[in-house]
Amino acid sequence: MIPLPRAPILTAVMLVGVTVGILCGVLGMLLVTTPIRPDLAMGLVLGVPSGIGILAVLVSGRRWVTGAGAFLLSVAPGWFAVMVLAQVVHGA
Repeated sequence: MIPLPRAPILTAVMLVGVTVGILCGVLGMLLVTTPIRPDLAMGLVLGVPSGIGILAVLVSGRRWVTGAGAFLLSVAPGWFAVMVLAQVVHGA
């Protein structure tokens, strides 16, 4: 059975994860100037944090590991939202 942290703590961890994802997306847009293939960028942004987060949640034996996995899972949607908004604003 997966050990779950208390609901308010898990919610706060996920909210902080989305915020960190948004900040990573903005910093990535500002720092990376070379063109990157869109499929590669989406694969890295969605695949890496989600894969590590799911793995952490599934093999967790402690509540803090489940919280860290939930944090990593929630980074991907924030980062992806910044990528989508940048594409919409730039007219691509």
